[in-house]
Amino acid sequence: MAAKKKGKVKKAASRKASKKAPAKKGMAKKASSKKAASRKSTVKKPTAKKAAPKRRSPETLWARRITAGLTVGDLQKSIAWYRDVAGFFVGELWSQDGKVQGAELLAGSARLFIGQDDWAKGRDRKKGEGLRIHLETAQDIDEIAAGIKARGGKLDSEPADMSWGSRQFSLTDPDGFKFTISSEG
Repeated sequence: MAAKKKGKVKKAASRKASKKAPAKKGMAKKASSKKAASRKSTVKKPTAKKAAPKRRSPETLWARRITAGLTVGDLQKSIAWYRDVAGFFVGELWSQDGKVQGAELLAGSARLFIGQDDWAKGRDRKKGEGLRIHLETAQDIDEIAAGIKARGGKLDSEPADMSWGSRQFSLTDPDGFKFTISSEG
């Protein structure tokens, strides 16, 4: 079917060309080759992809906060790490049948939820892949990093200045979730 469409396009183009300039005897071959050459140069090339639509003003969604909920292998061990090593404050605890199943962790106005994994997706699955949580603070980054190390934590990267103006370091929780803590910048 595509071949038929191409044939129709060529015929239509040659009809238009014949209306514009009547061919002289003996010049038909040269004129048709010139027309073919000119057609090649005027063929439209595919245009670039359309630009993404502009954001609505006002925006449709106005969130005040986004909170990550992480599933952990050993809830008590994770609560202890976030509280005693990373420096979070334990907010609410959620229990079911008398056993703690989840916790709210607070660091300033930032909030993180952790919950006990029920292992429905298997005990061998890796946690934290494809996810990094960024925390931004006005506090001294070097002091925070030193405090984490003094409390037994291990940093993935030492505090360093970034080209965009902030200072940051990284660490990983006991389940493999990655965190970057940075200064405002």
